[in-house]
Amino acid sequence: MKILFVSLGCDKNLVDSEKMLALLSKSGYEFTDDEQEADVVVINTCSFISDAKEESIQTILEMSELKKTARLKCLIITGCLSQRYREEIATELPEVDGMLGIASWDKIVELVDRTLAGQKPQIYDDLSENANVSLRAGVDRVLTGGGHYAYLKIAEGCNKHCTYCAIPSIRGRYHSIPMEELVREAQMLSERGVKEIILVAQETTLYGLDLYKKKCLPELIDRISQIDGIYWIRIQYCYPEEITDELIMTIRDNPKVCHYLDLPIQHSSDRILKLMNRATNQAELREKIAKLREEIPDIALRTTLIAGFPGETEDDHEDVMDFIDELEFDRLGAFTYSPEEGTPAADMDGQVDEDVKKRWKNDIMELQQEITADKAADRVGSTVLAVIEGYLRRENCYVGRTYMDAPGVDGYIFISTLTELNSGDFVKVRVTGAQEYDLIGELEDEFTE
Repeated sequence: MKILFVSLGCDKNLVDSEKMLALLSKSGYEFTDDEQEADVVVINTCSFISDAKEESIQTILEMSELKKTARLKCLIITGCLSQRYREEIATELPEVDGMLGIASWDKIVELVDRTLAGQKPQIYDDLSENANVSLRAGVDRVLTGGGHYAYLKIAEGCNKHCTYCAIPSIRGRYHSIPMEELVREAQMLSERGVKEIILVAQETTLYGLDLYKKKCLPELIDRISQIDGIYWIRIQYCYPEEITDELIMTIRDNPKVCHYLDLPIQHSSDRILKLMNRATNQAELREKIAKLREEIPDIALRTTLIAGFPGETEDDHEDVMDFIDELEFDRLGAFTYSPEEGTPAADMDGQVDEDVKKRWKNDIMELQQEITADKAADRVGSTVLAVIEGYLRRENCYVGRTYMDAPGVDGYIFISTLTELNSGDFVKVRVTGAQEYDLIGELEDEFTE
């Protein structure tokens, strides 16, 4: 039996997909990328915002057509959509043959077996069991990201209850994965050739608080950094108010930690931050960013912003624009507000017109484009360390990433050289030019440390 596996949504979802692939592989299932060859299609869905929900539903409908034209026998869905809309899917999408809950992904083999046997199973464990799924399933994964980098999900769920976010209701309370389990998984990834570990969770900064009664992210980083073969450790999704001095010092002093931090601040207006139920204000954001830049002068800061939150005015938008213009984030993404069912913000007064949301988002991204371009131009003439991602035959150059660039969301550096390189090689590159988001360079020498 051949399985076509489709993973949608975030990198945290991707980790679950890779672990499900390993479980299926151990049970004798084979995989295919050819829709016409698939006996089973598994879709790991996302429903974080409306666009993600629509993509998941559209993928389900497209794949269900294969039952008419190909050999497809079973269509299975897992992930956020199946967790959030279990009853609706059961009644409105009869094309779906089996469903798996967030806290049950380790039962993927059972689900596939039962579905192929003619049942229409739904397997849902209580979300309180979410913390135990990794312990039950083990650390093995089928890597899908090219092999030289991998995401390490260090926790599940969230306790923050931001008024725009449905994640706590979908994925449950915050549960840290035990440190020993994470170190074993990082060791396994290193043995598979992974050189860059990217730490992810709904919020990484709170890691360990539930298990060990203290924030343990610095300790986890130190443990992982002792693994041979790991060159870079990158930290994502750090809530500013939870960043401690100890974490800042760990980023500054541990040579394997990228001087890069993702701070999802969402807005700068104190009034909007309060409506969002964010546990910070603009003064505190400024103080934290100043501290990071003082202690780590070359740190690359990424953030995300929501445009058009309910009640937002032109004055609030101008506050954001002024904040961005002054703070000059190295990397920034903006999203229009999406009202999510069951969240307080969806029922708030002052819902903003879609055209206004899009205009504000475009304003933010145009300003950030200028900032990013200026920062890239300032790097011309410098030497940077880059990891090779691949080769562009048409452009006759290699493409890589610097410590300032997380895969899939940030920029690249395009490298000219006659030296043959491989994906995952670390090289020193002299920057010779800059584009809006990317750098251009020439190989200096191969990094051999």
